[in-house]
Amino acid sequence: MSEASGQDNSQQTARLARRGLLFVLSSPSGAGKTTLARALLAADPFLRMSISVTTRSPRPGEQDGRDYRFIDAAEFARLQAAGELLEWAQVHGNLYATPKAAVLDALKAGDDVLFDIDWQGAQQIRERMGEDVVSVFILPPDGQALERRLRNRAQDSKEVVERRMAAAAAEIGHWGEYDYVIVNADLETSCRGLAAILAAERLKRARQPGLAAFVQAVLAGL
Repeated sequence: MSEASGQDNSQQTARLARRGLLFVLSSPSGAGKTTLARALLAADPFLRMSISVTTRSPRPGEQDGRDYRFIDAAEFARLQAAGELLEWAQVHGNLYATPKAAVLDALKAGDDVLFDIDWQGAQQIRERMGEDVVSVFILPPDGQALERRLRNRAQDSKEVVERRMAAAAAEIGHWGEYDYVIVNADLETSCRGLAAILAAERLKRARQPGLAAFVQAVLAGL
């Protein structure tokens, strides 16, 4: 095969049509899913973050439109009534949800969307989006590490930390509903695991609707 022919094949492969996927990460608070999500986004230019709406107040360093869209309860209720939310959940007294339109547009365009959501949201997305969803549950290495991470964040009061610890057992109880599970004992190892899962899922035949036409073109050129 000539070098030019190899380049042509490479370009065809790059143009191969595919359907995007919804990459869902869940964990109890403090297990590291948000840190992992940010690391994965920084390393993968073909992955975009789903920006949730929430009724809670911004934490230090969070920006509206980057981390969340911060809205009030009335606006949340309007979006919900209009059917504009793909999923929603109440977590620690605050409402969270995923706007639907942007996610559906990304799938059609062949883009992959990353979700940092709890088990309630993950369950709703699986019910509504089926095979488009790939779900990963992030576990802490042990209970002491989880409590230490929560206290070291210094963003929440003692009462909030205690409430999150109490909720962790219920959250962890849903690990068996997920496609993959990662024990986040080491950030770099966990990031490599997530990248491997994403790479394999992108190559599934069902997610590459352009394969049939591509194979026909290859056969025609033999």
